Amino acid sequence: MGRQNRTRQKKTKKTKYFDYSLLFLIIFLVGFGLVMLYSVSAYEANLNHNDSMHYLRRQGLAVMLGFLAMLVIARIDYHLWFHFGNLAYLVSFGLCVVVLIPGVGSEAGGSSRWIEIGPLNFQPSEFAKLAMILFLAGLVCRIPKQIGKFLNLIKVMLMIVPIFVVVAYENLSTGIIILGIAIVITFVASPKFGQFIALFASGVVGGGVLFIMAAEYRMQRIDAWLHPEKYTSDTAFQTLQALYAIGSGGLFGKGLGQSMQKLGFVPEAQNDMVFSIICEELGLFGAVCVILLFLLLIWRLMVISNNAADLYGALIVSGIMAHIAIQVILNISVVTNTIPNTGITLPFISYGGTATSFLLAEMGLALSVSRGIRLEGSGHD
Repeated sequence: MGRQNRTRQKKTKKTKYFDYSLLFLIIFLVGFGLVMLYSVSAYEANLNHNDSMHYLRRQGLAVMLGFLAMLVIARIDYHLWFHFGNLAYLVSFGLCVVVLIPGVGSEAGGSSRWIEIGPLNFQPSEFAKLAMILFLAGLVCRIPKQIGKFLNLIKVMLMIVPIFVVVAYENLSTGIIILGIAIVITFVASPKFGQFIALFASGVVGGGVLFIMAAEYRMQRIDAWLHPEKYTSDTAFQTLQALYAIGSGGLFGKGLGQSMQKLGFVPEAQNDMVFSIICEELGLFGAVCVILLFLLLIWRLMVISNNAADLYGALIVSGIMAHIAIQVILNISVVTNTIPNTGITLPFISYGGTATSFLLAEMGLALSVSRGIRLEGSGHD
């Protein structure tokens, strides 16, 4: 009997783990996003498409595809993707180049960012974020001891320059996110503050200045950010209307569906500026709740990363965490005019099928890593 008890204790010493808290946060954010999307987009959808459900229906399809991908990926051992990181990088780079070819890429807002596949639009830069996470996580795991040397770190960062340049050429904000993902992943592998401060300063500041000077409209956006009153009819119009929405919301807002600014005043409110309508309808209280939800999501990702079974899993989840954190910060900063206006969506809430689908696929990766965590059991029945 004693031997059997000891054997049973050994078998139950470690138990599998699954982060249901993360899954609940994902479901809640996506559900809230669909509710807000309908509230924000119904007027414009009815006006332009004669169907108030137009945007909600398209987003709902993307959410269903994304959840399917998330559930499938969550059941797959994440180590499988170790062998596909390089391929994902090459495919994403090729797609981002293809979208720049005249006649192939679909334009919006003066930038070519989509590939049309029948009735659907595919945005390669969203796939590039996921590809960068898989590629760098695998690359760093192949040279974990060498990554601490500054010269090797520079070599690794130079490998992301091609895709950064291609993406940033038409979409600087997405290029910044890709660069941020790369910096966070390499920092997690070798947390040396000095060299990363130098890398951040030279990469973000130097690269940002170069790409801003390369396009005249970006310089105009900076001027509009500094002096919005000079651009009340064009460049700064969207930002000013978003600020009016935020200011009119007060503490508890006007009520769900009661926004005035979404009635044609904030252009494309369902996309980049959805947070301003959240502030108007749900007030400061609602805005803080949304921010807290994202903080909880980032915290759960940090917990998974810290407890991952190996370095590869930790780096994957760190990259996902960086992606969401940087994108949320950039979006809210743009809406509140803290930084110059640039096209960046709010994860899980803004309208965008490709972005939502790939974000949910990333969540599947994080859940897969969480399944690899082993908890120490008590040893009792």
